[in-house]
Amino acid sequence: MRPFFTLPLLLLALLSYAAPAIAEPVIVVNARSSVTQLSQDEVVNIFLGRYRRFPGGGAATPIDQPEGTPLRAEFYRKLVNKDLDQINAYWSRLIFSGKTSPPRSAENTAEVLRLLSANPGGIAYIERNLLDSRFRIVMELR
Repeated sequence: MRPFFTLPLLLLALLSYAAPAIAEPVIVVNARSSVTQLSQDEVVNIFLGRYRRFPGGGAATPIDQPEGTPLRAEFYRKLVNKDLDQINAYWSRLIFSGKTSPPRSAENTAEVLRLLSANPGGIAYIERNLLDSRFRIVMELR
């Protein structure tokens, strides 16, 4: 009698089960902010340094997740369809020209949450499961 699973099929099933899921980033602001919703274009403009103000006029302080993290890569892939090398090259050109500066890069996720909760103009992307009363979702990436 032939086994139901062949070895390659069994290995493939185990690998797909063990593969870590990429977290879905949500864009959040400090709950004290008057901002309730942002469009993708508005988030792009804030995180790519084109504007550092929210549409209503308040200062926007973007905060990036740490360099090289899967969440940061997923955020920029979904936001502007660019990988981290392309984003880093973009910022290198702008920094060299003196036009603007990149978002503040946190050391870890805990620092992102601390900076965001301490700054009423803060905007960041976090994993949905880290959402609490200190933050408000203003955009979800699809």
